[in-house]
Amino acid sequence: MEIIERVDVWRNRYRDWQQKHSASAPADISDYPFVENQRAPFTPVRCALPMLNLALVSAAGAYIDGSDPFDLNAPGGDMTLREIPTEINLADLRFLARGYDPVFVQQDPNVEVPLARLLEFENNGIIGQVCPAFWSFCGFIPNAARLVEDMLPRLVERVKRYEVRAALLIPASKLCHQSVALAARALEQAGIPTMTLAVVRDVMESVRAPRAAFYEGQTGSVAGRPNWPEHQRRVLDEALRWLEPMDEPSIYNLTVELESQVERERGEK
Repeated sequence: MEIIERVDVWRNRYRDWQQKHSASAPADISDYPFVENQRAPFTPVRCALPMLNLALVSAAGAYIDGSDPFDLNAPGGDMTLREIPTEINLADLRFLARGYDPVFVQQDPNVEVPLARLLEFENNGIIGQVCPAFWSFCGFIPNAARLVEDMLPRLVERVKRYEVRAALLIPASKLCHQSVALAARALEQAGIPTMTLAVVRDVMESVRAPRAAFYEGQTGSVAGRPNWPEHQRRVLDEALRWLEPMDEPSIYNLTVELESQVERERGEK
C-alpha cells in the first residue's frame, strides 16, 4: 500500500501550489493541497498494553538546547530527524515552532513531548516500557512526497532498531497532522502499530492515519493542557488504551473533553 496514494497526482497539485508561494515553507497554508488517501495500512497489536515497548514521535520541532535548531528556510520543509534520549530533562528541550503558537510548550513541554506522563505510566504498569529514545522532527513539511521518500524510511529504520511494539505520534500544527499521519502509515506498513493524537479531524480523515484519537483540543498543546497533568494523563491514557481494541483503521473520539468540562462546571479546575 502506498503511503501517498496516486502520488503523481498529488505532486502536480503541490507544484501548482508552490507556484503561488515562495520556495521556502510559507506560513499561509489556507490553500494547501493536503494528501487525500482512501485506505490505510493496519497492523494489529499483538500484546497487552502493560507489555508494550512504546516509542514516542513528536512533530513539534523539539531539539536539545545547544544543538542546531531546525531550518525554517529549508525548501519544502526540514527533513532532519532527531533521536533524543527519553531520560533528558525537559527543561533542556527547545522548540522551533512552525505553524503553531509556542506559548504552550514554553509553559509545559509535556503538551507536545509528554515524557513525564509516559514515564508515570511505565512506573504504574500501564505500559510496559517507554523506549529509551524518542524521535523529533519539525512537522511543518509542505513537501509530503519528499517526507515519505527521505525522512520516513530513516524513522522506520531507527524505530525498528529499538524493537518497539507500538508508537505514539503527536502533531503540533495543522500541517503537522499530515506529517505524523504519513509517518504512522509508514510505521504500520513496517509492522509497527501506531496511535496518533489529533485535534484537527479533517486532516486525519483526508490523510488516513491507521489509528487516531481525536478531541477538541488546541494545536501546540495536543497531548493535553499545559500545567494540568491530570488532563494530560486522561488524553494519553484513553488514547493508548484504544491501541489494542481497534481492529480496523478508524478515528476514535476521546471523552476527555467532556469529563474536563464537568470538572470546570463543578469548580474542580
